[in-house]
Amino acid sequence: MFRPKLLFTSLAALALGACSPQDQHAQTSAALAQQVILPTYSRWVEADRQLAKSALAFCSGQTDLEKARADFYSAQKAWAELQPLLVGPLAEGNRAWQVQFWPDKKNLVGRQVEQLVKAQPQIDAAALAKASVVVQGLSAYEYILFDSQIDLADSAQKARYCPLLEAIGARQQSLAEEILARWNNKDGMLEQLSKFPNPRYADSHEAIAELLRVQVTALDTLKKKLGTPLGRLSKGIPQPLQAEAWRSQASLANLGASLASAEALWRGVDDHGLRGLLGSEQQALAERIDAAYAVARQKLEALQPPLDQLLASEQGRQQLNDFYDSLNSVHRLQESDLAKALGVQLGFNANDGD
Repeated sequence: MFRPKLLFTSLAALALGACSPQDQHAQTSAALAQQVILPTYSRWVEADRQLAKSALAFCSGQTDLEKARADFYSAQKAWAELQPLLVGPLAEGNRAWQVQFWPDKKNLVGRQVEQLVKAQPQIDAAALAKASVVVQGLSAYEYILFDSQIDLADSAQKARYCPLLEAIGARQQSLAEEILARWNNKDGMLEQLSKFPNPRYADSHEAIAELLRVQVTALDTLKKKLGTPLGRLSKGIPQPLQAEAWRSQASLANLGASLASAEALWRGVDDHGLRGLLGSEQQALAERIDAAYAVARQKLEALQPPLDQLLASEQGRQQLNDFYDSLNSVHRLQESDLAKALGVQLGFNANDGD
């Protein structure tokens, strides 16, 4: 039986002893892997285990819709926290799409869920794993729990959607556990971010470069997740139904969770983050990035969700634009100034061409 906590402890001890005191990049990479990234993946696994239990409990009548939705919010938050940390197996093989499908410009989630429950009314997790990524993850789960056209208080409708709800819960738990196991396995991501050289990274600088690239891409994605419904990409015309998690009205909460996770990678625990790699002559840059994160947090905290209500007023749209600009500052400082200071060539990111 897989025991992640015991394995994590042993590998963490191994990795800490593997870095020479002179290799600050290796120390930082190992510290971020052990103290920031892996704990976030572990929280994601626990949230998805609860989601799977929650689906079974709701569908058997042991809990109500409010509790089912609360467990979904927790799983969605845990996933949002992973966005700036998508390094390794979760960033490969189309797996992230299996967790969440966004953007959904043509309501594929709604249409494909309806097609699936009609074609395979008793679908299970094994069959779901062979289906479209659109219906495997949190976006489809959200559709079932929150769409205005679905009345789960009606026993017939609940019976119609519950097999898929249970299958998604089981599928997400299985996927999350698989990813965590691959992190903790020998030669897995925890070890590869802690001991150099290895099959993935020739040296610790390559590892730091990838962590920065992933974070910069995530910050760019946050801008898209806000800018798309705000109309920044559509001549200023708001598109609230293009927001992530618009049905559950959790768009801004998700942005906040991702932003906090990006800042955790920047700061690290006890200053063992990307920030700690800047020398004394680069403290002005560190302070500018600190300030940019602080402003972004303040702008977000000043917003009164849900997003669709903010989009409906001129004042709300101005507040959202101010928040977007603060995200842009955080993104640009790390994409250009920080990358240059750390000697990292970012190249193209995963969002180029979107």
